[in-house]
Amino acid sequence: MPTDHRPVHKNPLNQAAARSFYALTGSLPLIRWLAPGAALLFITSCGGGPTSSVIETPQTRGLKGWEKPYIVAGQRYDPLRQHEGYVEEGIASWYGRDFHGRKTSNGEIYDMHAMTAAHKTLPLGIFVKVRHLGNGREIVVRLNDRGPFVKGRVIDLSYSAARRLGIDDAGTGPVRIEALGYREKGNGGAPVYRPPASYVVGSYAVQVGAFEAPVNAHRLAAEMRDRFGAATVSEGWAGGRRFHRVWVGRFDTLEAAEIARLRLERNGYPSSFVVALE
Repeated sequence: MPTDHRPVHKNPLNQAAARSFYALTGSLPLIRWLAPGAALLFITSCGGGPTSSVIETPQTRGLKGWEKPYIVAGQRYDPLRQHEGYVEEGIASWYGRDFHGRKTSNGEIYDMHAMTAAHKTLPLGIFVKVRHLGNGREIVVRLNDRGPFVKGRVIDLSYSAARRLGIDDAGTGPVRIEALGYREKGNGGAPVYRPPASYVVGSYAVQVGAFEAPVNAHRLAAEMRDRFGAATVSEGWAGGRRFHRVWVGRFDTLEAAEIARLRLERNGYPSSFVVALE
């Protein structure tokens, strides 16, 4: 492996903030209203760099750290609870010696020589098939980390995985990834894959804004009702201050709410996010 090869996180802010957010120490708590009872916990990286954060709500209690929504460099990510049919194309990258021996997002020790990888939202612990769209090579890796937090990149491979796929020298390559599931031994010892738990049915909305002045919140809610059919204003407190939050829609599954959030994002509301309702 080239000693000076660092192809993965070229943005040092993303690099320091993103890797192993679940295992980081030296936390600095800060409350920001996201949902009923929600808190945003900012965690300072071990290297003293910028922060990543995990979103805490009553609905996320009991979940593992890597299963909870989180924010890196201002971007919110909502880990999936299921993977069936998940296929994605984009750029694969890899990370190696700089992170070798450090904790990954699920608490394991990163081994650059193991066949593992990082993904921003797929369930950790599942296996995914990665196919290089240029040379046709295929590998299967187990997800144990979060990333890559660079635009256009869809998976971060270990050094060994990158070498087998043929991107260790170039640093990146075009790939298609397919989620397989948790690996188990089938009849005859051949591996089979089972899915993780499906989406939890609940009640969700999409928050598009929060204002101290109620008139601003009600103005935006009226606009949302005209454009999207349903919107409400909900009051909440954070840091001793009252906020009026604008929520769009009411959805029975997280998946449906996420589809609505993407629609709102495409229609000029890039900072919108899903909230769980009581």
